[in-house]
Amino acid sequence: MISKYLKAAIGAMILVSLAAAGQSQSLHTQQSTDTLFFDDFSGSKLNRDKWNVVVTGFTVNNEQQAYVDSAATLYTVKGAVAQGANNGALVIKALYKPGFKTPEGKTFDFISGRINSRDKIMFTYGTAAARMKLPAGSGLWPAFWAMGGDKWPETGEIDIMEYVGETDWTGVALHGPGYSGETPLVNKFFFPEGHDVTEWHVYSIDWTAESLNFRVDGNLVYRATRPMVEHYGSWAFDNKKFLILNLALGGAYPVKTNGVQKPYPGIPASTVQLIKDEQAKALIDWVLITK
Repeated sequence: MISKYLKAAIGAMILVSLAAAGQSQSLHTQQSTDTLFFDDFSGSKLNRDKWNVVVTGFTVNNEQQAYVDSAATLYTVKGAVAQGANNGALVIKALYKPGFKTPEGKTFDFISGRINSRDKIMFTYGTAAARMKLPAGSGLWPAFWAMGGDKWPETGEIDIMEYVGETDWTGVALHGPGYSGETPLVNKFFFPEGHDVTEWHVYSIDWTAESLNFRVDGNLVYRATRPMVEHYGSWAFDNKKFLILNLALGGAYPVKTNGVQKPYPGIPASTVQLIKDEQAKALIDWVLITK
């Protein structure tokens, strides 16, 4: 449980980010003292008591990266390097590593980072939010999402924020039995003119037993109710879920958006150069879960 002072500070962080983006300053989150989880990445490195680092060469969407456990792809920063984060920021960076071999023997030309809170903090209902600053670059695919702890899609997936490199919008979605993959439960949020994903924004979900409300900077961008979901299949949102933050590269969703096939599926040459220049990085100021 965090202190009232810290909770007020978090509220101030949110208001600053909304004011900077010219948005409404009424972020709807539960201001309960029942805080389940908070990380502002103020330490000298990722807190392994709160996060697992995923190491994998396995991908399900033809993504072009291997996830590694490395200080080169997952690290914390402070001060000016944090680019407007309050106490520090987590950086998830993609790097060009041609011919990189995974433990499974697969070959990738890119590496990146993915973390999750599985078995460290898993929750049912409440509000989950993250303040994030995302990079421009067609085919970059950072996401903030939640998964059930068992078989997919039966235990559900909540995509709180997905972005595939078109800087004027982010997406949200739900996946479950009968509505996975090309789910009908999906929506895009387009930023007001003059603003985009490269600024700090708060992405959040308000999750109850009857609905899920997706928000950007406190603004409701999509609501999915239990009857809406059950029109397609079983409601998969009464079980515990864990949070995920990652930076994927290319693959099915970017290809469907930008149509790029070469030099890599979903990744144009301009983004490859961006990665080579070590500018493909997502920043996370903080993550908060409240009941």
